[in-house]
Amino acid sequence: MSETKIGNVTHFFNELLVAAVKITDEELHTGDTIHIKGHTSDFLQEVASMQVEHESVDVAKPGDTVGIAVDQYVREHDTVYIVR
Repeated sequence: MSETKIGNVTHFFNELLVAAVKITDEELHTGDTIHIKGHTSDFLQEVASMQVEHESVDVAKPGDTVGIAVDQYVREHDTVYIVR
């Protein structure tokens, strides 16, 4: 498996377990597997759903900031990779 950086966590809503992720490099699709890595974060998960401005989307492109439900706590500045 290879990993490619696609963005960074810009905010974490701990009451909802949702990470705001700024997409910087490649497209992210619902169903993709991501790896979130930071000072205390390091886990893989499938992207079950994404939202932009409270609207569900299937694809996020560079420049988008999307909300992604996450399985664990993350922190601002954690790096998000797509796993292929």
